[in-house]
Amino acid sequence: MKLDILVFAVHPDDAELGCSGTILKHIAAGKKVGIVDLTRGELGTRGTADTRDEEAAKSAVILGLHARENLRMRDGFFKNDEEHQLQVIRMIRKYRPEIVLSNASHDRHPDHGRAGDLVNDALFLSGLKKVKTELDGSDQEAWRPKILLQYIQDRYIEPDILIDVTDYWDTKMEAVHAFSTQFFNPNNDDHVTYISSPKFLKMIEARARDLGKYIGATYAEGFTSRKYLGVDDLFQLR
Repeated sequence: MKLDILVFAVHPDDAELGCSGTILKHIAAGKKVGIVDLTRGELGTRGTADTRDEEAAKSAVILGLHARENLRMRDGFFKNDEEHQLQVIRMIRKYRPEIVLSNASHDRHPDHGRAGDLVNDALFLSGLKKVKTELDGSDQEAWRPKILLQYIQDRYIEPDILIDVTDYWDTKMEAVHAFSTQFFNPNNDDHVTYISSPKFLKMIEARARDLGKYIGATYAEGFTSRKYLGVDDLFQLR
């Protein structure tokens, strides 16, 4: 299946927190969108790899994703090396997206920035025909998406582009809450963590409200780009 947008997330729930409003908006517009999670989030204090698999599947239904896969890299210990780059390249060539979204360029969690670099490097290599990959016994053709945009996570990074997600905010939060072991749940106060505090989701909302005010929206999601972005004419600007 060819996708219009492919989202990479190093942990299940990263995409939900960082860009699921954008995912929902583009699916509603008829675009095909999928998520590839790099790890199962097995080092998380709360929940297990199995429960996070179940939660990711539940969220995929809420978002209406066209595909979701998990590469089962080692949470916390994957590297930006040839072995891991080839895994990402196989997914890029499998789904042949026009646009790729990935983890932030740097963040509180070191996995986030490392995953952003991994996807960036793999995206370039995926366009080189002399980089050989196979999937299900068949050779894959080179493919390089048009653009990589990196969503903003815990630490504030000044965005290069803002997307109004006001109409999709409630569904975004429903997808986030699908990860019931990870975020605030009054019925589960075991092992309180940074992200399971009720203050964490309030921060996510406050960030989206703050970004939204710059474009006259209630909620917005921000992205950074490693290359200049252009528009066809000035009337496309908001």
